[in-house]
Amino acid sequence: MRTILEMQKQLLPDLMEILKKRYTILHQILLSDVIGRRTLAVSLNMTERVLRAETDLLKAQGLIEIENIGMRISDSGRKLLEALEPIVKEIFGLSNLEERIQKAFGLRKVVIVPGDSEASPLTKKELGRAGAKALLGAMSSQDVVAVTGGSTIAEVAEQLSPPANLSLKQCWFVPARGGLGESLEIQANTIASGMAKRLGAGYRLLHVPDLLGKEAYESLVGDPNIHDIVEMIREARIIIHGIGDAMEMARRRKLESSVVQELQKEGALAESFGYYFDENGVVVHKMLTLGLRLEDIKSTETVIGIAGGKSKAKAILAVLKFGHEDILVIDEAAAEQIVEEIERSESRKAE
Repeated sequence: MRTILEMQKQLLPDLMEILKKRYTILHQILLSDVIGRRTLAVSLNMTERVLRAETDLLKAQGLIEIENIGMRISDSGRKLLEALEPIVKEIFGLSNLEERIQKAFGLRKVVIVPGDSEASPLTKKELGRAGAKALLGAMSSQDVVAVTGGSTIAEVAEQLSPPANLSLKQCWFVPARGGLGESLEIQANTIASGMAKRLGAGYRLLHVPDLLGKEAYESLVGDPNIHDIVEMIREARIIIHGIGDAMEMARRRKLESSVVQELQKEGALAESFGYYFDENGVVVHKMLTLGLRLEDIKSTETVIGIAGGKSKAKAILAVLKFGHEDILVIDEAAAEQIVEEIERSESRKAE
């Protein structure tokens, strides 16, 4: 496929540009559910006149439906986008980025979506859609899935729908850790229950704060009900988690200034699972909390990391160096930064 596309780029460069443009229009309509022509033109930085000509063609081909409230993708358009996905990855250069990161860190699979999720809500939605697809692809009929909180994982939950060829009634979703005390919609308990409901699976919740004092920890860890759910969390076959910037997560957890200063001194760049990592993937700080422990993460069969945005690249890289990711779903902006760092590192080693 790659060779054919390279020949087409040389012989028919205009064809590649037209394909890119029409794919992007279709893809944006898919992610928007329903969108007006003017709004779509603005989001694509395209004139309404040019967009009208393209959407009229797409409608004539039966790929979109145009109604009074706006445009929506048709079933034929949805199927075409799915079929085009591997070709488009080649055209946009995403396949090369995926292979580069997969090889550098020995990952089972890397999925990269176009764009920057920090700059575009639609890219973040696509990141969630890709994450949902990766999760469903890893699941079997009797799994326990541990889920962390955060806006990106919440978007994954929104994009989940039951697979046609697999019943997940005997699966369970559980929060990986306690709650942060922030927006209910992005807490692990809410996301785990939402995922379960969308897939017809079961769920159990952990109603404890993420950050505990020693006395509170010792009191809760001995509670039979808490003990049962914690044991279930620690036996999860799949973990799906987000990746955060260390200082941002310290702020959200309202850590004491002395702890924040210690994190800065230790060079903490990333936070995930409640652990803080430096640029080499070494854990520099861990919190007293119920839920997943480091040894649980290391022994879990499938760990799926999902994150996006150019500013998250260093944090993602730190967690990759920790060395226990299996599947990584990121956006193009983060991927480009990660590959640049890989190439710089290889160049330094070669000198």
